[in-house]
Amino acid sequence: MTQEKALALLKSGRNIFLTGSAGTGKTYVLNQFTQHLKDANINVAITASTGIAATHIKGSTIHSWSGIGIKQLLTGKDLRNLKKKKYLREQFDKVKVLIIDEISMLHRDQLNSINQVLTYCKENNEAFGGVQIVLCGDFFQLPPIGKYGERSSDKFSFMSKAWQNANFNICYLTEQFRQNDNVLGDVLEDIRCGNVTQKSIDALKNAANTTFESGVEPTKLYTHNEDVDFINNTHLADLPSKSRFFKAKTSGDKALISVLKNTVLTQNDMPLRIGAKVMFLKNNVEKGYINGTLGEIIEYSSVGIPVVKTLDNEKITASPEEWSIDDEKGNTLASYKQIPLRLAWAITVHKSQGMTLDAAELDLGRTFERGQGYVALSRLRDINRLRLLNFNSVSLMVDGLAMKADKRFQELASELDKSTTLKELNNESKVFIRGSGGRVLTKIISK
Repeated sequence: MTQEKALALLKSGRNIFLTGSAGTGKTYVLNQFTQHLKDANINVAITASTGIAATHIKGSTIHSWSGIGIKQLLTGKDLRNLKKKKYLREQFDKVKVLIIDEISMLHRDQLNSINQVLTYCKENNEAFGGVQIVLCGDFFQLPPIGKYGERSSDKFSFMSKAWQNANFNICYLTEQFRQNDNVLGDVLEDIRCGNVTQKSIDALKNAANTTFESGVEPTKLYTHNEDVDFINNTHLADLPSKSRFFKAKTSGDKALISVLKNTVLTQNDMPLRIGAKVMFLKNNVEKGYINGTLGEIIEYSSVGIPVVKTLDNEKITASPEEWSIDDEKGNTLASYKQIPLRLAWAITVHKSQGMTLDAAELDLGRTFERGQGYVALSRLRDINRLRLLNFNSVSLMVDGLAMKADKRFQELASELDKSTTLKELNNESKVFIRGSGGRVLTKIISK
């Protein structure tokens, strides 16, 4: 399915699961949709399953927004207590669209609980209290954290009653915008299909010998935090220049500021040095960088801001950027302002999810969870920018249930694509906007 068709389906007011392999532009389509809703003056809640993902989309965690917190299951008393909270009642009354990004990491029981909260508090027995629900993600990415001994069917959100009752329309994006290299694309497709061919294995083994051009130092991805911290701190200390410290500025609700501090990948009081290997943590196309762009600090500007030379030999002044949590009207509830950089000699696979890396050195020899290898490899555009030191059998595996579900998602998306037209969906969109109290747009967001 094309991005244009998926966006039209999102605008129609139907419940949607937006999916596709890494690099197909799920976040881009989601951003286009949220802008459409804001332009149409429709109240939307933008959330994600993790704090890191939430900062990418300027939203909050679904756990915080829904009031369920860390709980998996809710009692009748829990529901009554939530309904008593004025701020929750008000936001539930107003919301017309609920978006949950990185759905692969949301536990089945938590999706059921979110459904419970909305139907109870809105006093509406329709799925999710009659709110348009939009889920986005890829179940080949990192899975939910479950209890010891839980099976995949106990964890994945698509196994929940809430999922079944919501009658999701499946939008499976197929255009690839990240991998411009057929070899890496074939490897990733093999992993998704659960049939890694000898050709793909040979390609990964050959990647151990990858050399990078002069001046290019790849980001190192590891599965464990201790490896990452050790490498970054050691490399920074080895540089001959002195450290300069950059302090973050915060404003707004203290609890939400704490959420931002814990999820933004930069530091509150960040040490940087000339020669430091860094990674940008924001998307700013106008300035020439995206989340994952690599470079090296070569100097400081006249006002003391780090100047980064990227792998494309572009010089970018890394002026402070703002991460924020906004309410449904776009008002900022909490903000965190800091230089949009982090040390990037190494990063964990978990924290790389959602990024696009220019060059990487991976060590997947200690991979302990299915999906980690797929996440790490899919961060790259080209296998010629990959050096793969080690990989084990787990790193080339994805969950069997996720694989079976993905095939069904593709079938359903194909059927939906054939049975709908852009003209019909545009008419549905107008009906949905009017029914939600919004205004029909005279302009069309560009494709």
